[in-house]
Amino acid sequence: MAKITLKGNPIHTNGDLPAVGSQAPDFHLVDKDLNDVSLATYAGMKKVISIVPSLDTPVCALSTKKFEEMLAGRDDVVVLVVSADLPFAQSRFCGAEKIEQVKALSMMRSRNFAKDYGVLITDGPLAGITARAIVVLDENDKVLHTEMVPEIAQEPDYDKAFGALA
Repeated sequence: MAKITLKGNPIHTNGDLPAVGSQAPDFHLVDKDLNDVSLATYAGMKKVISIVPSLDTPVCALSTKKFEEMLAGRDDVVVLVVSADLPFAQSRFCGAEKIEQVKALSMMRSRNFAKDYGVLITDGPLAGITARAIVVLDENDKVLHTEMVPEIAQEPDYDKAFGALA
């Protein structure tokens, strides 16, 4: 169980992020077109999974826009932003912010992703959605880098995430 904070107040997750060097747990999430997607959907690609509580918050929005900028000119990696938001809300956000390369994925059908990745918040006002975290995978879904952001209101370390892809 990870101990994190929300504006300085302690909260907890259900577990820990997958270990560096391990195989990433498969997932079943929902894309903007209401299709089920899994790790196999992005087979052979390096992946940055940006796990956020909701795109409807300033830090989540900022980090998604930052990852969109970092993807410019890169076709060897996909950034997946996973949140509890419905695909309809994710699509509105991506359209309004001109997010074209980052793939927004929803946990609308199941919280298993959050449980399996150890990011499900178990107490406090955000119980039931995710902590802010980054998981970087190689093209074979081996975990290269993880970051559980200790304070939900803080941004992740973008440079370390992309640096792990080298």
